[in-house]
Amino acid sequence: MLIRHLPFLRTVLSHSLTAFGGPQAHLGMMFKNFVQKTPYVTEKELMEYNTFCQLLPGASSTQTLTLIGYKRGGVPLAILTLLIWITPASVLMGGLSFLLPYLEKGSTRVELFQFIPAMAAGFLIFAILRIFPMAIKNTITWVILLICMIATGILFGRPWLIPLLLVTSGIATNFSKKRIPQTEEKPKQIRWWNIWLFGFIFLTAGILSETARKNEWPERKPINLFENTYRMGSLVFGGGQMLLPMMYEQWSVRPATVKEKNPNVVQINQHDFYMGMGMVQAVPGPVFSFASFAGGMAMEKEGKGLQLIGCIIGTIAIFLPSALLVLFFFPIWHNIKKYAVVYRSLEGINAAVVGILIASTFYISRDISLLENTTAGWTNLLVIATTVLLLRFTKIISPLIVLGCLLLGYFL
Repeated sequence: MLIRHLPFLRTVLSHSLTAFGGPQAHLGMMFKNFVQKTPYVTEKELMEYNTFCQLLPGASSTQTLTLIGYKRGGVPLAILTLLIWITPASVLMGGLSFLLPYLEKGSTRVELFQFIPAMAAGFLIFAILRIFPMAIKNTITWVILLICMIATGILFGRPWLIPLLLVTSGIATNFSKKRIPQTEEKPKQIRWWNIWLFGFIFLTAGILSETARKNEWPERKPINLFENTYRMGSLVFGGGQMLLPMMYEQWSVRPATVKEKNPNVVQINQHDFYMGMGMVQAVPGPVFSFASFAGGMAMEKEGKGLQLIGCIIGTIAIFLPSALLVLFFFPIWHNIKKYAVVYRSLEGINAAVVGILIASTFYISRDISLLENTTAGWTNLLVIATTVLLLRFTKIISPLIVLGCLLLGYFL
């Protein structure tokens, strides 16, 4: 099986080394790498996977890529895909926790990456252009697109926003039964036992963590770290940009208020946390890889061995719930989507995704000097336009586009 799927796994590795810009931009690169360059999935399938993953907590781009592997070769290939995808970013961010004391304090901007945000905006625009004809077909989808675009633009960053928009949009397109009538056979009974493993780990980690905290176990820090990270990975909606504030509150803000009562609490220095937040934006791959850095920093004072264990704990605990949820719920999703009500919901949800992507593009672009009559402003515009044109009309692979942007940043 491994030999047969080596070309696919090479594509996953290439994607993991060049996927900058967060989950929205990752979707554009997936269209390029897994649909356009080599049709491992169809556009419709990729849209369905992305829509489904937006409804789940956890790392949405990681879950989407895991499902592509699942579709190609079942659970074994899905696990391999997940590991290849998360390893480069996790190693880089975990290594940063060891290097941070040696880096110049306050140096958070690397000129090499100065045009990466513009490139990410280009990938977003490319994704919108590919999705738009499939998702926006009638009046109700236009209305949903506009409402979601405006709401996301105003309330960007709220953890409840994206799930609320997706659910509301799915309900909105169910008021009409004429466009998509019920034609499929009645689904079989759903087996919910698959979710028990996820719940067992969640509850066991919570009980052990609280017991360790109350009894002041000597090994409590790794246990608390696993529980905190697993809980956040299980509950966060909205991707990595929502995860970072949760971690900041858990490990930097809250410990400062309870340190006198509990000196052994898991804590990360605020300045170090900011450094990690800045660096994760310049690292390809999932933003959730920040947990590898956070795990290392949380265990920094316990020695190099435990610091390495902290990096591993952070990586496993943050991605494990995402994998369990998507692999256990996707077969259930395939079962319940036989109902016409689900197809009608997808119509509204896909329109909402387009609106969210458009608003996300504007949100990312606000930090890019596009309107300034300067060399940087004109170069950013050129990078966005060139990225879109290369993705849409050529067969140039994504890594070459990323390399071009890095070289541009180095020389300019």
